[in-house]
Order: sequence, then structure tokens, then C-alpha cells
Amino acid sequence: MSGIDKMKNKAQELSGKGKEALGDATDDPDLKAEGQNDQAAGNVKQAGEKVKDVFR
Repeated sequence: MSGIDKMKNKAQELSGKGKEALGDATDDPDLKAEGQNDQAAGNVKQAGEKVKDVFR
């Protein structure tokens, strides 16, 4: 299950990078901020998975 969660988190992070780039290219600050938030959420989830792995 952990591997699937890691892939989902990475996908969220990459999606956020895409949104941020698109928002930057189109001068859409809301889309850029949404992308940054998605990246941050993905990073936090990835960190949580790493902590779980330490205790396994």
C-alpha cells in the first residue's frame, strides 16, 4: 500500500508543478498558488510516508 501512496503523492506534486508553470505562463496568480499548494501537500505526504517507513 505504501508504494501506491508514494506514487499518488508524487503525482500530486508533479501536477502542482504543472499548474504552477501554467499559472506563471498565463499570468494567473490563482492557478500558480494552487500549484504551489499542491506541491506542498504532496511534499508533506511524502515526508509522512518516509516517517512510516522508518517505523516499519
